[in-house]
Order: sequence, then C-alpha cells, then structure tokens
Amino acid sequence: MKPVWHHRWDLTPAEARQLQEQAKGRVILADDAAGFLMPKTLVAVDVGYDKLTDRCAAALVVWDVEANKSAFELTHVAPSTFPYVPGLLTFREIPPLLPLFEKLDLSIRHGTKPELILCDGQGIAHPRRIGLASHLGLIFDCPSLGWAKSRLIGTYKDPTKRRGAATPLMDGDEQIGWVLRSRAACRVTFVSPGHRISLPRSLQLARALLGPYRLADPARRAHTLTRLAMQA
Repeated sequence: MKPVWHHRWDLTPAEARQLQEQAKGRVILADDAAGFLMPKTLVAVDVGYDKLTDRCAAALVVWDVEANKSAFELTHVAPSTFPYVPGLLTFREIPPLLPLFEKLDLSIRHGTKPELILCDGQGIAHPRRIGLASHLGLIFDCPSLGWAKSRLIGTYKDPTKRRGAATPLMDGDEQIGWVLRSRAACRVTFVSPGHRISLPRSLQLARALLGPYRLADPARRAHTLTRLAMQA
C-alpha cells in the first residue's frame, strides 16, 4: 500500500499537536458504500514496546475475513523515535508500521488488497479527533477502524453484560464512538470510526468481527506477533 498523504515525522510534541489540528478536517465520517458491506480482507496492526530498551515491535496481519484466518503476516522491530506522550501515540507507532505497509505489495499482487485497516487504538475518540486509526486511514486513504482496550477521552454508561452490547461514548454533546462489550461479562472495549466510516458502521463492523475473546481475532493475532517479535 502506497501512502497518499506524506508529512515529516521528526516533530516536537507541539508540532505534532499542530499537525493533528490541521489534519483532523480531512477525516471523512461517511461510508464508502450505501449499505453495510463486510470487507473480504482487512489489515490488523499492533505495536508493542520494550520499556528497558525503548525498542518497538510492529506487526501487520492481512486477514481473510471469510475464512477467518491470517493470509499474510509481517513484523518489524526498531528503536522508538518519539517519546510516550498521551494523545500523540500516532507519532510513536506509525513510523515502525510504515515499512510493513510498504511490503504489502506482495500480498496485493496475490489478490488480497485490504479493504479496512483495524487498529488497536483510537479513531476519532481522541482529544483532537485524529487518533491512530484516523491518521493511518488518512495516510493510505483507506477505511479504518479504531478498537481500543482502554478509553482516552469521553464519558459513557456501562452497557449490559451481554456480548455485543454497546452504549455511546460521548465528549460533551458529541458522540465520538462506542463502548462495546466484546465478550459476555468482560471489560468493555472502545470502538470509533477512523476514516471513511460512519459511527453506525463502526459498531456494525466491530460486532461482525466479534470472536471468542475480548479482542477480535485479527487484532489478537497482531498483538501476539508483537510479543513474539520482541522475544526473537
């Protein structure tokens, strides 16, 4: 996958925030299709860290949705190039992911061009409405979905304990995502549209991707790969 939006990555935190403010207006919160369509192929990404060495391990999984299995996997280990700053994880996590997206040409030639980017992070559920999923979606002009294990901002009422139950995630009067019970009686997760996806469809996609665990199977596989790469 080739980037369609380029910018510098050697930014200070202040410059990174300014870039987010400038870019958030480019995020599209509308569906590509009139009705709900489940993608046949998606990309799940995750980044893990070794606090002792400040190295990061990035993983990318091309997931065959119909077969519910991985079709192609890539990992990359590199030094972290941006400090940990809440709200600016995009600038810490995307640089090690970019080489993996560049290598996706091989999988695309084999007919598995991804139709959705699934991120372990926020979409618009972010103080400046441009979390990891939104930023990646803009870079590749691809529909993207944020599905995080923890909340960055917003208030909500707890959904019921039923698997698939959801309530709105609100920032004042604005809905910025969903609080989803991905597994019965388990801790909630936080879903938000990244780019080229509406709020209703973000929840539909997340529910369609529910598996037996708290994390969707593609995200869970990407998370496992980061741990394995860090141990190698």
